[in-house]
Amino acid sequence: MDQLIVDIANYVHHHEITSETAYRTARWCLMDSLGCAYLALNYPKCKKMLGPVVPGAQMEGGCRVPGTTVELDPIKAAFDIGTLVRWLDYNDTWLAAEWGHPSDNLGAILAVADYQARVQKQPLTIRDVLTAMIKAHEIQGVLALENSFNRVGLDHVLLVRVASTAVASYLLSNTIEQTQNALTNAWIDGGALRTYRHAPNTGSRKSWAAGDATSRAVRLALIARSGEMGYQTGLTAPKWGFQDVLFKGQNVVLSRQLDAYVMENVLFKISFPAEFHAQTAVEAAIKLHPQVANRLDEIDRVEMMTQEPGVRIIDKKGPLNNYADRDHCLQYMAAIGLIFGELNADHYEDRVAADPRIDALRDKMVVRENPDYTTAYYDPDQRAIPNQIQVFFQDGSKTDAVEVYFPVGHRRRRDEGLPLMKQKFVNSVANFFDTEEAQELVSLFCDGVELDSVPVADFMQRLAKPQVSTERLLA
Repeated sequence: MDQLIVDIANYVHHHEITSETAYRTARWCLMDSLGCAYLALNYPKCKKMLGPVVPGAQMEGGCRVPGTTVELDPIKAAFDIGTLVRWLDYNDTWLAAEWGHPSDNLGAILAVADYQARVQKQPLTIRDVLTAMIKAHEIQGVLALENSFNRVGLDHVLLVRVASTAVASYLLSNTIEQTQNALTNAWIDGGALRTYRHAPNTGSRKSWAAGDATSRAVRLALIARSGEMGYQTGLTAPKWGFQDVLFKGQNVVLSRQLDAYVMENVLFKISFPAEFHAQTAVEAAIKLHPQVANRLDEIDRVEMMTQEPGVRIIDKKGPLNNYADRDHCLQYMAAIGLIFGELNADHYEDRVAADPRIDALRDKMVVRENPDYTTAYYDPDQRAIPNQIQVFFQDGSKTDAVEVYFPVGHRRRRDEGLPLMKQKFVNSVANFFDTEEAQELVSLFCDGVELDSVPVADFMQRLAKPQVSTERLLA
């Protein structure tokens, strides 16, 4: 069997997580991801993706989807949960040679855990969920450190499928051999193209691609449980393996031993639902808002310095056709911050984008790479995401150059970020829980002893709410 497959399967089945920092961060990650899911339920375009594939195809006593009353098979439940967590581009992030959002794996983890607890009567607790989260984060994140799949046109949800397959197989009580077989099929599946993340095809698939990856992972883990075979050199076979067919002959590598590094260092999107390379740019823009909001017509130009990935991924000129285009445009996000002094998901909607001031300001923006920012971005001891903005006026005056190196969701700003993350959760669930209920949940997420011992079935029941019923989803 390919060594990479063996290493991942051994890690999932046998490695003990001892890092209390990782478990503490995982509790925050669970809270934050669920907050993103509840917030997404306010958007009809997201809700239409949820529920049974065809009317009536529910599974009585099956997996619950937070914020709804539906009960589904674990494959579709994984899709729904993964889609909710990811829809608004507001969940955690990992930036390396490849980037992605490790909490995307929560779709598979919660669906399979609830299935095992309810249908298979396994006594799983949230501690088991947190362990699976740490391991899924680690697999996805360490694979991303040196393997750049986006450079060959493959989308990062490939790694969601691989990581989710591994932890779903373990949670299903598969043997280590069955986990290896499932993982080989995850790689043989190839990868989704990044077409839907880039102009001229930017579209909403980027909001459900992770849900799709997690659901496929659960399917592969269930197939392996039935005894279906694996493929020993699915990665490395000359001519026909993943590496030769889709990775230009490069070796897929694990650049460090798998433990808990990724969860310990994961980045949270606390302040803004925005592509992460722009988080500090928006923060800088909001700091400049008081100086420029009443002088928009007097602006000559806006100079923005960013890292190389910021230029490559989100430096966009010309028309922006939809929500997905706008939340991946550095200039659009900075313009919103400068004009309105805030940025939330509603700012990507058509009614806001029609404001002529936004495109007028975008046209005055000059984006350049700062090599020092790029160095800091790729430095494993920093993992900085720097941006700088300075506004120049027609009369020759200018603002200070506002530089932000680390976003509020960075590990270096955890003390500052945690209270804001708690408030983000309370705000996100406002349509589903009253303030007291929300605060009780926040306290639960921050209390390791109490949360860890909660049975999965009880936890998922607490998350299910009648506001979004099956009938409303199908309407």
